[in-house]
Amino acid sequence: MTRLVVRRPGLQTTIQDLGRPGHADVGVTTGGACDRAALRLANRLVGNADGAAALECLLGGLVVEATGPVTLAVTGAPTPLTVDGVPVDGPTVHLWAGQRLGLGAPTRGLRAYVAVAGGLEGPVLLGSRSSSPTAGLGPPPVGCGDTLAIGRMPARGRGTPDATDRDRWADRETVVGIVLGPRTDWFDAASLDQLTGVAWDVTTDVDRVGIRLAGPRLVRARHTELPSEGIVRGAVQVPPSGQPIVFLADHPTTGGYPVIGVVVDADTDRLAQVRPGDRVRFSQRSPGWT
Repeated sequence: MTRLVVRRPGLQTTIQDLGRPGHADVGVTTGGACDRAALRLANRLVGNADGAAALECLLGGLVVEATGPVTLAVTGAPTPLTVDGVPVDGPTVHLWAGQRLGLGAPTRGLRAYVAVAGGLEGPVLLGSRSSSPTAGLGPPPVGCGDTLAIGRMPARGRGTPDATDRDRWADRETVVGIVLGPRTDWFDAASLDQLTGVAWDVTTDVDRVGIRLAGPRLVRARHTELPSEGIVRGAVQVPPSGQPIVFLADHPTTGGYPVIGVVVDADTDRLAQVRPGDRVRFSQRSPGWT
């Protein structure tokens, strides 16, 4: 049976699927791929189910070797690809036994996704094979020499790239929808206007938990203590610094700072690809907007 051998893991490469929904009551966040749209696309390109386990690679550097014939797809951050050191076009690549696929540094974005026809096998914990390094759940980040098992070849047909995926990389300013609340009454009117009225700078504090933004200080109208309450992916929490934090895949299940708004769920995939130095702009949406 064909397997993938990790010859170079890059900065951080983890196994991810669509996560572990439904366990927040026991303190387990959904986790899974930071950019779910990219994961789904990679899986469709090789004929897998949308939620099949794949590799999430941070800033390139990954090299994998096939032990037999296999088809892979690479999506997400635009990443130069090589086979045995020779540049190739993606997003779909076929390898024979002994050939190596390499991912260079992406020209934009942070995370690339490598799906293999059949999906990656491995232990299932709470319905998922995904790694959550911050929570200590699932497999650890892959290391040099790791051998990755591959599942049964899918029977479904393979998909084709979507032109809208390329459109994601047209600008260094990412505009995302936001629904205000539930704690808007904790901020003055000027801060609510500033939240959607300026472009926020992405700081160096960027990881799977979330991204910290820099811009005008959001000023509280209330200064009492807020009991810890539930947090969802996309929640925009404002700590005492007044600089917002947007939570992503590995967000905590609870938080003690007021949430001024929540990013539209689908748009959090795009936030998973912003880099330090990029800018984020919030566009207000009505509750119930999809």
